[in-house]
Amino acid sequence: MNKVCKVVFIFVIGATVYPGLELLSRGYTHWSMSIAGGLCFLSICIINSTFTKRGALLKCISGAVAITIIEFITGCIVNRLLHWNVWDYSHLPLNVLGQVCIPFTLIWLTLCLPAIKIASLIERLFDGSGRQNSSEKG
Repeated sequence: MNKVCKVVFIFVIGATVYPGLELLSRGYTHWSMSIAGGLCFLSICIINSTFTKRGALLKCISGAVAITIIEFITGCIVNRLLHWNVWDYSHLPLNVLGQVCIPFTLIWLTLCLPAIKIASLIERLFDGSGRQNSSEKG
């Protein structure tokens, strides 16, 4: 039960923060971004707990790649298949089908650092452990 609560908690955080960032940056969002955001934050938490002996940079790169993949899949569904036109990056450099682009991957890379720190706090909250792994220390 604790694991289910943890997954739901993580998903809800991502489902709230991701569209919240969109609201702050562009003034609007779409409900599908809540699903994508929940999946993105779950991915970051999985990366953080899987790569416990790895440094923050590798975790951030892995997180940025995961977010970009989730964004691409979401974009192909909501924009290309369902034609909801939630976003279009075709005007940005180094884009793939207008759904993802390198500039946004770099933004995700930057945002992964605080997300990984939050993931570590959640891990300790749900596991009841006060210990830090070596990649989180000072």
